[in-house]
Amino acid sequence: MKFKFPKSFSQILKSQKRLRRTLEKSLLQPAIGPRKARRPSAKMGLSEVKGFGSNPGRLSMKLYVPSRMPAKPPLVVMLHGCRQTPEGFDAASGFSALARQCGFVLLYPQQSEANNPQRCFNWFRPSAIARDRGELMSVRQMIEFTCSRHRIDRSRIYVAGLSAGGALTSALVAAYPGLFAGAAIFAGMPLGAARDAMSAMRAMKSGVSRSPGDWGDLVRTVSPDQKTWPPISIWHGTDDRVVNSANARASVSQWLAVGGINDDAGRTTLKPWGELTQWKSKNMVQVSLYSLKGFGHGLPVRRSAREGQTARFDPYIIDASISAPLVLLRTWGLKS
Repeated sequence: MKFKFPKSFSQILKSQKRLRRTLEKSLLQPAIGPRKARRPSAKMGLSEVKGFGSNPGRLSMKLYVPSRMPAKPPLVVMLHGCRQTPEGFDAASGFSALARQCGFVLLYPQQSEANNPQRCFNWFRPSAIARDRGELMSVRQMIEFTCSRHRIDRSRIYVAGLSAGGALTSALVAAYPGLFAGAAIFAGMPLGAARDAMSAMRAMKSGVSRSPGDWGDLVRTVSPDQKTWPPISIWHGTDDRVVNSANARASVSQWLAVGGINDDAGRTTLKPWGELTQWKSKNMVQVSLYSLKGFGHGLPVRRSAREGQTARFDPYIIDASISAPLVLLRTWGLKS
């Protein structure tokens, strides 16, 4: 006669654990069935988008789409600086949190080390910033993809960039002025300041001496038939040791010349953080210069004590008495 012995004590424990896990899983699962894919949220972070176009500049595309937004949302394109990533830039600046609050789509083109060892956009290479070529075309394709996929209001597309991203912003506005409703250059460079890496380093360190007309011609050559230009703001710290503040004045000269605005028409206001000079055209502010006293190389943000404790660190996102993200969104009519 054969006897069937009961399971060992360890086998019983294992069976109980498997049963408990099964019950917990079934209790935590929603009763409505499989979960649907969700749009990215501020908590989830940025999402990578592939297949947005031929991508001749070999850039990556990161996108944030808030769960709640208007039927035709605005689009903000942010271009990071050297050694930065969209994720680090966004976490330190808080742009995706603002996108969630204000209901706009946020696009981050991303440079790769294969294109540039320091992950700088190649703003100094003519082939990278020619209309419908290189990195410029990749960004244009990202914008077009986002517009068609998320029903973007094409009259409300804005672009801003820091350092090398600021220099690429100049090139984007010069090549596609009708695409943007507003632009901002942070610690960047004027279009045509360099043609290779060596001249780029010299220009960053000391600036380039050209007449306002010559600066303007560099833009007009790219878009000779353009009559109107988007409003543009230039931000620069007086203590910037990476990009000489002379480049901010050159950028101002460039966009004043393009708009046919006299330099003497500017009005300067003293601020706690420095000086704001604005030039109007047809009763609207066309060019603004934010000269940040004692400020270094970076994007100025203003955080509360609590935000300062929880914010991610980025050496080029610098605490200041003015918040550039908030100023931009209010200027662009995206935040009250």
